[in-house]
Amino acid sequence: MDPLLNKVCDATIQNPKLNTSRIAIDKSLLSVELKNLNPQNEMRRTFGKRVVKIENKRGRQKLTLKSTYMVTAKESWPPIIKNIVAMKPTQAPEHATTSQSSIIGEGDKAHWFAFEHSQYYQSVQNLFLSALERTDSDFQINLIRRCPYHVDSLIQLSELCKMTEDFSLAAELIERAVWLLESSLHPSFSLTSGNCRLDYRRQENRAFFVVLFKHAQYLEARACCRTAFEISKLILSLNPDVDPLAMILIIDYYALRSKQYNWLINFYEKYDAARNLSQLPNMAYSYALSLFCQQGESESADEALQYALLMFPGVLRPLLDELSVQPDQRVITNPYFNSDVSGNQPPALHQLVCLYICRAKIVWRQNNILHWLERNVNNALDRIEAKDEVIREYCQKRVTRYVHPPRPILRHVVLSDFKEKVPLAPFVAKEKEAIMTYDPLPPLDSVNFYERKSSSSSPTTATNRSVSMFFQSLLPSFNLANTPPQQQQNAPADVAEQAAGRVGAVGAAVAVEDEFAEVDRHLQALNMNLEHAAVEGAAEGTEAGASYREITQSLTNIVEAMRDFLQNFRIAEHMQPGENDENGTTEEDTSDYFD
Repeated sequence: MDPLLNKVCDATIQNPKLNTSRIAIDKSLLSVELKNLNPQNEMRRTFGKRVVKIENKRGRQKLTLKSTYMVTAKESWPPIIKNIVAMKPTQAPEHATTSQSSIIGEGDKAHWFAFEHSQYYQSVQNLFLSALERTDSDFQINLIRRCPYHVDSLIQLSELCKMTEDFSLAAELIERAVWLLESSLHPSFSLTSGNCRLDYRRQENRAFFVVLFKHAQYLEARACCRTAFEISKLILSLNPDVDPLAMILIIDYYALRSKQYNWLINFYEKYDAARNLSQLPNMAYSYALSLFCQQGESESADEALQYALLMFPGVLRPLLDELSVQPDQRVITNPYFNSDVSGNQPPALHQLVCLYICRAKIVWRQNNILHWLERNVNNALDRIEAKDEVIREYCQKRVTRYVHPPRPILRHVVLSDFKEKVPLAPFVAKEKEAIMTYDPLPPLDSVNFYERKSSSSSPTTATNRSVSMFFQSLLPSFNLANTPPQQQQNAPADVAEQAAGRVGAVGAAVAVEDEFAEVDRHLQALNMNLEHAAVEGAAEGTEAGASYREITQSLTNIVEAMRDFLQNFRIAEHMQPGENDENGTTEEDTSDYFD
């Protein structure tokens, strides 16, 4: 494990003198402003009350649906079955007893909680895990019908919608998951205090981290950057010593987007000594940018930017390319700023740089910022040509400190929207189980209530791990080894024929069952299509684009069928805990799943 990056994610204070002076500022840095948790408040400030009022009238919710601080329930949503998920106070985990004072101080201890599932929810979760293991898409589709607020299924379906660029439906599914989990919080659990904790090792807790992470992503895409920033602070406060989703890699971006420059400056200066924030490219550049936005072209801003440029030279050229800015000839000819292009950057550092570049282009595009960047690049080049003594020191740090990214950073990359731009496969090649979107890369010391059989023996994982694990996490029936070549060739025509044959609307329970069957047919056709495109892409290179367009169309058909189903949630009665029906699956049916 890389000692530097592990310290970034799991560090504790080593200097006791810093502890007493940081108690007040730490609490304020981790606390959340309640009024900024609901995106509608930010939308009113951005677009005006009249626009938001009109939108609310179009989708006014019934009085029976409870709205929470983070989500406003919609009329089309089905009611929540009471107490399917709950929260209880719990003892602090053993590993946290020595490190929690480093964040909140001795006078303000953390309070630990844990989610727990009802017997009914446990049976649905077992069905979900069984569907993943057995590559049976019928199970996963039907359990949405049985439990419309099954969180892990909502996450999986949301990811599928995002692949078809149906971001509205994808965001709504995540909102449903947030709504359920927030409605299940313990009365003593505070969203705003910054001292309520969840142990990420506990399997039932991890869904709350994941849905909040994705919720913040969709909020930022809707220009609700302040709300996304508050959500990211909430995620960090849930387990700040471990930071299991590496929020330290994105919270600076949300702070800059929401113009919380003073917060970012204080956060960096107070936590750098304990967390080595200056050793992360995103934090080094964002700190300099926040100083510039707060103070203008000050000496401190120049020093911070020159440090970032000299410590992480691989950022400059890709950043300028993203901004469509032609670099100066002096920059092009200097090998120091070509580390990313020449491949001299350690793979783990290259991953962090790529992740930062994907986001940074939005906050660096203003003309006054680019002029400031240009001036400091020239000053940095002067120091390089003068052989400043720090140059060798920074080079040595880059070589020795970025060996392998820790698990929190890999989870962050999996959950981010830049899988095609940020390298991941080399770091997860030795994973024995498929990387699932709802629970990516569980902790090695995970506390599991549910058990899932290892998929290491499956043909998918053994033959083409980097491709098959991703698609299997979204579509359980995906299997590279099960589709005959002739079926692969006929898959696009079959999908088109099935899509053309969709007529009518769902109006009764029988129609819903037909919808399930149709979704399953699309899934099977998509499985064949995916392998066909993968083989064709490897053989023909760029000519595989047409096949991937067919895949996109197949995914679109799936989402259309699923959308029709979601709009008719109320056709079938929701099962109550302990209730059975003739055609339904009981808890006893899943007993063979457990070892």
